[in-house]
Amino acid sequence: MAAAVACVLVIMTYGGVLIAGLCALPSPQVPIGDPFFTILEILIIVLTLPLVALMSVVHAWAPQQAKVYSSMALVFMSLLAGVTACVHFVILTVGHASPPNEEMALLFSFTWPSVVYALDILAWDLFFALAVLCAAVVFSGGGLLRLIRALLLLSGTMALLGLVSVVVGDMRWRFIGIAGYVLVFPLAVTCIGVLFFRVPTVTAAVCSATSAE
Repeated sequence: MAAAVACVLVIMTYGGVLIAGLCALPSPQVPIGDPFFTILEILIIVLTLPLVALMSVVHAWAPQQAKVYSSMALVFMSLLAGVTACVHFVILTVGHASPPNEEMALLFSFTWPSVVYALDILAWDLFFALAVLCAAVVFSGGGLLRLIRALLLLSGTMALLGLVSVVVGDMRWRFIGIAGYVLVFPLAVTCIGVLFFRVPTVTAAVCSATSAE
């Protein structure tokens, strides 16, 4: 449950800083500047830790017949964490220290096309999408399980749609993916946290009923 709470808190904080940064822009064409940009970069690196922890817990909790999907979810989320941490650490260090020119922009600029932007799309619109789509299979059943599965499927599908931005060369398609992991995914994680909070209670009740019999 702690991993779920940490994920939601970091994502919500990221969303708040992002909105504040966008509101502070003099024009929509101007990129977000400091201190908002640096805070966002740090938060996205921090987020990778609870994301991997969450998928580790999901894998441990998953029923035996769903372990193959939960292990795939953990692998894809670990790939996301590795790529994301590298990309944003490089942007924070090398990118900030490099003189602004066309060559450096092609490598470190968060405008399309650039190397770091392509890697960010790979991480979030592919690896994240595959991770949550695999995780969705783990939550089979009705009630809260059905809600979690639906939210994860929606989040993953929206993230995959972000890949259209690369095909058509229009980065506005990424906003669909961003909505998937900034808006829909936290709802799924909140429900997962509620589920894991209930698990000890449910287990204790089952054991108590078995002992009584």
